[in-house]
Amino acid sequence: MNKVLVLGASGATGQLLVELLLQKGVEVIAVVRNSASLNRVDQAHPGLQILERNINTMAENELAEQIKECDAVLSCLGHNLTFKGIFGQPRKLVTDAMKTVVGAMRANATDRHFKIILMNTTGNCNQDIPEKPPFSQRFVVALLRCLVPPHLDNEQAADYLRVQLRHYSAIEWVAVRPDGLINEDSVSEYEIMESPVRNVIFDAGKTSRINVADFMSDLAIKSELWNKWKGRMPVIYNKT
Repeated sequence: MNKVLVLGASGATGQLLVELLLQKGVEVIAVVRNSASLNRVDQAHPGLQILERNINTMAENELAEQIKECDAVLSCLGHNLTFKGIFGQPRKLVTDAMKTVVGAMRANATDRHFKIILMNTTGNCNQDIPEKPPFSQRFVVALLRCLVPPHLDNEQAADYLRVQLRHYSAIEWVAVRPDGLINEDSVSEYEIMESPVRNVIFDAGKTSRINVADFMSDLAIKSELWNKWKGRMPVIYNKT
């Protein structure tokens, strides 16, 4: 693993992910709307390239040019927790970005293999298993699906990868599902599960953003870990 592209690089988890990737010797193309938003990251780092773009206005051929030397795209994209961010456009921010990424990868995939690592949510069930959460959780999630566009976007983004790439071996994917996100200063012990072990609405666990970033960065660079989780939707909890 030499080089990756990170979407949502200026977010709370995205900046931690960029930092950890650089610390682990990975070159990073960080896609941000404004480089000033990368306030946690050493912008002078020789392994960092900053690309000031809006992923949802980038054409597939432009993104294809950026990722032609990359091995993976890691996405920490998410909707801003404001009224406009939740209910305004683009409502399919993450889903549309994944479609652009897949199209760009396919343009380069004649003799290449790529990875997609998507930060998702425990509120999204893995339909391949399938999972059977408690009724109280299913009821609330159904309401969120109807009333809160970002939740549906998260579901559709993972479903797009799960369905569209099922028989396309040149692109592999993992959707990482953290539970209740918290801030911590350093990586701590964490657990990776096949499915949620708690009611994600009424008994949510805790997952630090830096642990999510650590797991995502390890997926990008550790072949054994990747081979274990590719095509799956692992859940990450802080170890208690």
